[in-house]
Amino acid sequence: MLSKITLMFSFSKPYFILILLILFFGSCDSDNIGLTEELNDFAEQYLIDDALLVDYLSTHFYNYENFPRSENEIVSIEIDTISGDNANKIPLIDQVQQISVSVTDANNTIINHNLYYVIAQQGSRLERKPSIVDSTFVAYKGELLSGFKFDERVNPVWFDNVAVISGFRHGLQHFAPGTYTTSQDGIVRFQDFGQGIIFIPSGLGYYSAGQASIPQYSPLAFSVSVYTINESDHDNDGILSKNEDPDGDGNPLNDDTDSDDILNLNDIDDDGDGILTFNEFDKDNDGITDDTDGDGIPDYLDSDS
Repeated sequence: MLSKITLMFSFSKPYFILILLILFFGSCDSDNIGLTEELNDFAEQYLIDDALLVDYLSTHFYNYENFPRSENEIVSIEIDTISGDNANKIPLIDQVQQISVSVTDANNTIINHNLYYVIAQQGSRLERKPSIVDSTFVAYKGELLSGFKFDERVNPVWFDNVAVISGFRHGLQHFAPGTYTTSQDGIVRFQDFGQGIIFIPSGLGYYSAGQASIPQYSPLAFSVSVYTINESDHDNDGILSKNEDPDGDGNPLNDDTDSDDILNLNDIDDDGDGILTFNEFDKDNDGITDDTDGDGIPDYLDSDS
């Protein structure tokens, strides 16, 4: 059974507030790298980054003994080197999980990148894990592999996962949020939320676009706490953004049915036939997606329906 922890914040209807930290997280979308400057070879840089991450994970641990959290306890994730008094600690490499995330470089070559993550404590709302295009209410700490902390938000903020770096959104999807209650005076109390760490190669981060305190080609480590989420409908067409994925590959950020350079999740007319998706999706309001000509293609994706 998950233990409970309560955090208190005072604000009105937080789940309708969306804070986009585009200047920081949105400055480089590494799902599709197409910069004009001469870059390091993407495949070679990935091998360098992955070796750095594996070495880091093999020589560092986090304070796993503090998890699961005790009742009403606030626990910050801390990472340290395995040495001295910590010589017998379990290394991160034995605790992480990994997924493969593809990146398309400027030459239209696909390079798969390993993204590593560790779940220190899973949130209680397993059915509400965010997709890569939802919005998440998150507290986080970002560090370089040297241990340098380049950013931190102790109080959670809203992120549109579409606007953050690829590795961050792909990592967040594995952390379930918790529950919350709102008192009459607007105090929100969060319990049972997920915590963990995401380890990101530079190809899923900022790559050659160095930030003020992040050098070019830097792998990153983010400690995160995922409090709650919003399922997004970016174009307000009645279809959740996570479901604007007609090819079914789990990535709505590569779907553009009418090839108008507007992703379906931002396109109010997905098939480009002049009829709004909202008016084609379910015209008879029976809860079933309409397919007038019975060709297996929903009307809102079928320009000749």
